[in-house]
Amino acid sequence: KKHSDSTQLVIIAAMTALSVFGRIVFSFLPGFKPCTAIVIITALYMGRESGFMTGAMTALISNFYFGQGAWTPFQMLVWGLTGYFAGMLADKLIKSKPLLVTFGIISGTAFSLIMDLWSCLWADNAFVLSRYLALVGSSAFFTLIYAVSNVFFLLVLSKPFGRIFKRLDKKYGLKN
Repeated sequence: KKHSDSTQLVIIAAMTALSVFGRIVFSFLPGFKPCTAIVIITALYMGRESGFMTGAMTALISNFYFGQGAWTPFQMLVWGLTGYFAGMLADKLIKSKPLLVTFGIISGTAFSLIMDLWSCLWADNAFVLSRYLALVGSSAFFTLIYAVSNVFFLLVLSKPFGRIFKRLDKKYGLKN
C-alpha cells in the first residue's frame, strides 16, 4: 500500500549494484565480502523494506555471476532478513558503534549457519545433526572471516554512506 517513488528505487538499485560489485571484486578472498555491510547500511538509512530488497536482490543478481542454484533462495532470505532486522534496529545501530559491530558479527554468523543448514538439508534431504555439526565445523574459519569482514566494512563504509544517505533523506525524504 506504500508509494515507492522512482528515486527510492534507483537508490536501492544502486546499493544492490554496489553490493553485487563488491561480492565479485572480493571473490578472490573467500568469505571476505562487503555485501552484508552494504545491506545493513542501506537498511539503516532507508528502512527495513529497502534493506530486505537490497539483500534479496544482491543474492539473486550476484548469483548470475557465481551460479544460480537451489541455495539462491536461502541466500536471498538470509540477506533480506539481515536488511529487515537492521532496519528494525536502525535507530539503535546508528547511535552505537559497538552494537553495530555486534550486529555485523551476528549477521555473518547467522548467514553461515543458515547456509550450512541448507547444505545439510540438500545433502540428506533431512536435518541430520552430525552432518550439520560437521558442516559448521568445517566452515568455522570462513564464518570467522565473514564476521570479521562485516565488522571491517561496517566500520569503513558506515560513516561516508551515512553522510550520503542523510543528504539524500533531507533532499528526498527516503526513509520508509
